[in-house]
Amino acid sequence: MFRSSSSSSARCSAARKPKSRPLLPALRRAINMMRTLLPLTLAVSLAGCANLAPDFMRPTMPVSDSWPQGAAYKPQDSNQTDVSELGWRDFFTDTKLQQLIQLALDNNRDLRVAVLNIEQARATFRVQRAAQFPAVDGNASSSRALTPADVAGTADAIHSSTYAVNLGISSYELDFFGRVRNLKDQALEQYLATEEAKRNTQISLVSEVATDYLTLAADKEHLRLAQETLKSQQASYDLTKRSFDLGVSTELDLQQARTSVETARYDVAVYTSSVAKDINALRLLLGTEIPADLLPDTHQDTTTPVTALQDIPASLPSAVLLKRPDILQAEHLLKGANANIGAARAAFFPSISLTTSYGTSSTELSGLFSGGSTAWSFAPTINLPIFNAGKNQANLDSAKAQRDIYVAQYEQSIQTAFKEVADALADQGTLDEQVAAQQALLNATQRSYDLSDARFRSGVDSYLTVLDSQRSLYTAQQNIITTRLSRLTNMITLYKVLGGGWKEQSNNEPR
Repeated sequence: MFRSSSSSSARCSAARKPKSRPLLPALRRAINMMRTLLPLTLAVSLAGCANLAPDFMRPTMPVSDSWPQGAAYKPQDSNQTDVSELGWRDFFTDTKLQQLIQLALDNNRDLRVAVLNIEQARATFRVQRAAQFPAVDGNASSSRALTPADVAGTADAIHSSTYAVNLGISSYELDFFGRVRNLKDQALEQYLATEEAKRNTQISLVSEVATDYLTLAADKEHLRLAQETLKSQQASYDLTKRSFDLGVSTELDLQQARTSVETARYDVAVYTSSVAKDINALRLLLGTEIPADLLPDTHQDTTTPVTALQDIPASLPSAVLLKRPDILQAEHLLKGANANIGAARAAFFPSISLTTSYGTSSTELSGLFSGGSTAWSFAPTINLPIFNAGKNQANLDSAKAQRDIYVAQYEQSIQTAFKEVADALADQGTLDEQVAAQQALLNATQRSYDLSDARFRSGVDSYLTVLDSQRSLYTAQQNIITTRLSRLTNMITLYKVLGGGWKEQSNNEPR
């Protein structure tokens, strides 16, 4: 800031008549001067910018160019399905499940934190971007001082006053070597990375809600089966007990019948607990209470609550995996680390900053905007690094190491994604056969039980044969529920790992 001041005796100041001038024209002159100064400053700064950041090159894909082949995998269809563009409302066809997913998207706290992280990163980017432009400040000040006569060497004490109004730019860095711009680019990439993190969180949330929903339905089916089995085994035990009391059955028959009862009783307790915990897990994902009418039914059949994924993309893995939000997030972080190298390199070159001010100054308040009161200053400063004990080189080495870390993390993200898709494809290629085998086993055990029960009632076989058939049938009934659940969750997993779940509907923009 620039100020001018003068002093006079108290009597001279009192005798002087104030000169009154309009304030508005002088303010306009000050504003016009700043309008002239700002574009000039920006032009000088932008014309000299040099970007020292290395050119960004996406790392080579560290995975195979094709999906795995073998006995565990289905032959790939020639048709291509862009699963990442398939909306979750089009994939999950169960209306109850759709409503639960919407509740989770509206209330889940992890997703809410992801959205807030975006807001924070956006604000950080705006702060860094603002550093590219001069900050214009206005200030007004006044001061009044009394100098004793003994000190001033005059007959009377001296009263002095100073008034000033200024507009100015304080320490604006002329970004000749791109330091400020690279820091802005780094903040931008961080912001874009949080956007992808939010998408990734939503994809995971949608798949977790669907998986927990189906798990709850399966455990309810397990509980229903255990309750029915307990009821049936209790009836058989009561019948055996009466036969034992009459001396027809042996104690061995009685105790064998009791083992089936206690096994079923144990399973009822286990699945009762499992159902309660499944509801708790679903409630946590939703972030709110679950409406009773949205709880899944217990009926398990071949009807699936999801759209079957018959056509797997036949294009290269890179065309699929590079669209996943976690990989896009890693790429943005890598780009940000690349920009940091440019900022570190700029520290080796001179930095130029500019401080300017324009305003008016007077010893009298009424004279602030009078003719001859204009004051201005123009103070460029250059800072040339000469010796800092290797600090700048250390910062550059650190930035390069950080970039290499993000390269490794980016490549690992792709390798992890490739493994997740390959595992899901391996399960998909065999689960249909597993379901068919389990269904055939269930039919065989059901027939075996019917025959053994008929032979026992006709006195041909002992009760031990019936008991073994009952146990085999119960196990087969449990396994078919579990295998069907595995088939459905595999479809959800495949949908997730191929990048689906971030759009609500296929033909709409993402929420």
